Amino acid sequence: MEEPVLMERREGIAVVTLNRERAYNSFDGPMVKMLAQVLSDLAVDPGVTGVVITGKGKAFCAGGDLKWLASYKSDFGAAFHELASFYHLAIIEIKRMAKPVIAAINGFAAGGGFSLALACDFRVMAESAVMKQAYTSNGLSIDGGGTFSLPRLVGLARAMEIAVFDGPIEAPKALDWGLVTKVADDGTVLDEAVEMAGGIAQKSLVSFKATKTLLNNSFDTTLEKQLEEERKWLSLCASHPEGREGVKAFLEKRAPDFPASRSK
Repeated sequence: MEEPVLMERREGIAVVTLNRERAYNSFDGPMVKMLAQVLSDLAVDPGVTGVVITGKGKAFCAGGDLKWLASYKSDFGAAFHELASFYHLAIIEIKRMAKPVIAAINGFAAGGGFSLALACDFRVMAESAVMKQAYTSNGLSIDGGGTFSLPRLVGLARAMEIAVFDGPIEAPKALDWGLVTKVADDGTVLDEAVEMAGGIAQKSLVSFKATKTLLNNSFDTTLEKQLEEERKWLSLCASHPEGREGVKAFLEKRAPDFPASRSK
């Protein structure tokens, strides 16, 4: 029996593939537990400079597996509670990761798959793929950090529209609304996402970590506290080998070589 989550390395980029193709890569207990563990391992792997998450087959992820949830416990609410606990660990790993995490949305992304994609730092969406939050149409509320990510990406009014009316979101609309970073031709979405992650890896990852942390935390603080956090991270970056390389390269009027400075 195949593992519900696969991982392969493309040089320094880890490709994490949701692997329940017959169930449209929907989440069951074993999958979310393994996804959280894989992401936790990759977060501290020094040989990994970026992560791409995608789905096997025609779907990215159809969200929670309702058949599995219905058969797992007689109390539907308790089943969701348990599944979400592990799923949310995966979301936290993505948000805290000091490396870029990119969703390669190869096909249908709904429910938990929608929220998973939004939790990533960037999203590359196949031309024929469709996104749909799907929760509210089934009498449920949004999880997976969807209510956190969605208004930050598209604004409160648009987030309410998506949450309440729950219409399908095709790739052109997703790009126009700011839900995705790039639309790619069908069949190329994974390669495009890996290339994007590789490009970021050529930049300063300590600068990326600082920027990701500061932006993610900026909604829940005061200006004074944010300024102090900015000063802290700026000092940290400036004292890091990558920061020193960046400043030296600027003064010497050349392109910085951040990957080489990481080994110093």
